[in-house]
Amino acid sequence: MRVVALVPGGIGNQILMFPALDELKRYYPNAQIDVVVEPRSKAAYRVSKSVNEVLTFDFKDRNSLADWGNLVGIIRDREYDVAITVGQSWLVGLFLWLTGIPTRIGYQGKGAVFLTNTLPFQSSQYLAVGYHNLLQPLNIQTPCPELSLNVPKPDIEWAQQEQKRLGVNETGYILIYAGSSLSASAKSRNPIYPVENWQQIIQECQRKQPDLPIVIFKGPEDEQIVRSLLDSCPDIKVTSPDNIGKLAAIVTGASLMLATDSAPLQLSVAVQTYTIALFGSTDPAQVLPKSEKFLAIKSPTDKMGDISPKVVLEKIWNG
Repeated sequence: MRVVALVPGGIGNQILMFPALDELKRYYPNAQIDVVVEPRSKAAYRVSKSVNEVLTFDFKDRNSLADWGNLVGIIRDREYDVAITVGQSWLVGLFLWLTGIPTRIGYQGKGAVFLTNTLPFQSSQYLAVGYHNLLQPLNIQTPCPELSLNVPKPDIEWAQQEQKRLGVNETGYILIYAGSSLSASAKSRNPIYPVENWQQIIQECQRKQPDLPIVIFKGPEDEQIVRSLLDSCPDIKVTSPDNIGKLAAIVTGASLMLATDSAPLQLSVAVQTYTIALFGSTDPAQVLPKSEKFLAIKSPTDKMGDISPKVVLEKIWNG
């Protein structure tokens, strides 16, 4: 069986799709599973267990008919048996119909007329469960498994060396992702938690637990916020993994992860690191599973900056 999944959205969205892809592979071990994702999200599949090939297409770009036509041709040539789409778009539905794929699965709503099997989309449901439900037409009725990753061995070895470089390999550490993913930025006008709030949290953690190092993850877009934190908290350590596997391995070694709604948050969930996540307008129930390991702090105003550092610190010390 040949399956293609269309998964718009950022890296965090891809990781939330992993349980469905992994379960599909478990039920159909000989299946070829490919995905079509936005270029910014291709990197997620470095840590996927189940995907054979990643094709890229910018669903949010102003694509011409020729762009869509080229994608139709590429998909038709691969002779897929099944297509799964997690987006709700009449244009994507029409595209899948034009590919001639016999089984086309998606959600009820826009574009559903072009699909062969549709299921209701529950907006308040944990997204990983909602994606997993799309396997029901393939006779997969099992509960959604937890998020999990396949981190390449070289990335694990890099992280071990990085922990030694930072001097945290024997002490454990608090890992902070203070920036914001592109997907979160698109959803909120206030996706980044203010630097001064992070400063208060870091300084209080250092005062209360002086022997527990604090490590900041710096992504390509986080230069300014990390520099500001270093100016006020010079004892913090900075790590800059250059791929998602290395970041996952660094997250695995942390005693606690503090993060905004982002791809690093989903990595932390997948590797089962104790996590406190800050949310602005996003409903935490959509992106966090129910677990004592993963605590959500939702802004009362839908603006992340309105979350008090005191509230975050209370979560850290009291769980």
